[in-house]
Amino acid sequence: MSDMKFETKVIHAGIDPDPSTGAIMTPIYQTSTYVQDGPGKHKGYEYGRTQNPTRTALENNLAQLENGRHGLAFGSGLAAMDAVLKLLDPGDEIISTNDLYGGSYRQMVQIYARYGVVAHFIDFSDKQQFKDTLNERTKLIWIETPTNPMLQIVDIRDVCKAVAKKDILTCVDNTFASPYLQNPLDLGADIVLHSATKYLAGHSDVILGALVCNDEKLAEKLRFLQNAIGAVPGPQDCFLTLRGIKTLHLRVQRASDNATEIAAFLKKSRKVDKVYYPGFIDFPNHEVAKKQMRHYGAMVSFTLKNDSKRAANRVLNRTKIFSLAESLGGVESLIGHPASMTHGSIPKKERLAIGLTDSLIRLSIGVEHVDDLIGDLRESLK
Repeated sequence: MSDMKFETKVIHAGIDPDPSTGAIMTPIYQTSTYVQDGPGKHKGYEYGRTQNPTRTALENNLAQLENGRHGLAFGSGLAAMDAVLKLLDPGDEIISTNDLYGGSYRQMVQIYARYGVVAHFIDFSDKQQFKDTLNERTKLIWIETPTNPMLQIVDIRDVCKAVAKKDILTCVDNTFASPYLQNPLDLGADIVLHSATKYLAGHSDVILGALVCNDEKLAEKLRFLQNAIGAVPGPQDCFLTLRGIKTLHLRVQRASDNATEIAAFLKKSRKVDKVYYPGFIDFPNHEVAKKQMRHYGAMVSFTLKNDSKRAANRVLNRTKIFSLAESLGGVESLIGHPASMTHGSIPKKERLAIGLTDSLIRLSIGVEHVDDLIGDLRESLK
């Protein structure tokens, strides 16, 4: 499968017809336990929390999409993150992007800080700041790229190379890009994380998380945590995610093409102040995005010239096709207000420091016709 094109992998990688019936779709093994031939003699499955054939198919598929050897599925993206952070000990330190999903920030600052794990949030484009923050207690580099919601681009290969000979893990949250646009393991990362709720499942009907890695010992540690903590997805959600993945390349390509046109429209609007989109030639680290991504993605953020929450609310409440909702990555276009929704757990001072103002609006571009989406935004901005 390693030499297969991505478009073929999404449909076939890790998936075989059901051996008992020949069913081409992976069955939903809705079972909590498995009959054994004798004590300890089984067919590779003992208990539903530990293994499930539907989940196994999904994990194998995910691993191959990220060009990795080991895939693990979790009950949510944050559950997957929790497993990674549980690799750390009290006194260990994390270096993370200064712009990241509010739930990730909350987990580091409000949960793991209580157990002696210290997180530093920096601008990775400032190499001196990264060098100054790095120390003998650093055990994890946590990267989002593109970041949420400012779409900053982090040079994955450059960061991984800087810590390659140190006892430091690198984990890349690849949710915004998806495996179709970016493969962090190929760039030197140790772990890739996905909120599979988003582009992987792709239809706004699943909550699921995933990790992919290459190292056998690391996979063993993560699989132990997956089983010991028990934050695993059910077979129905695994089935739905597998089904969604089959059209991943079609959905992400169409949504990304739409985003390119929508970002250009917003940039010309007299009501818009700044547009954040890695596809712009003058966007910070555009060349890095061009090098490590296959497209610039389907997420666009922008601020209004009237920089107030009230002005943002007028836009948010007037769209007809863009639905006001949290999350992203579905076939339908969504519009959101990060300051009060996805990033409400981040202190305002820290939000403002990176440009996340009260008028910032985040768009998750779907697969509708781009003319309808632009028309909807044009009317809501009037």
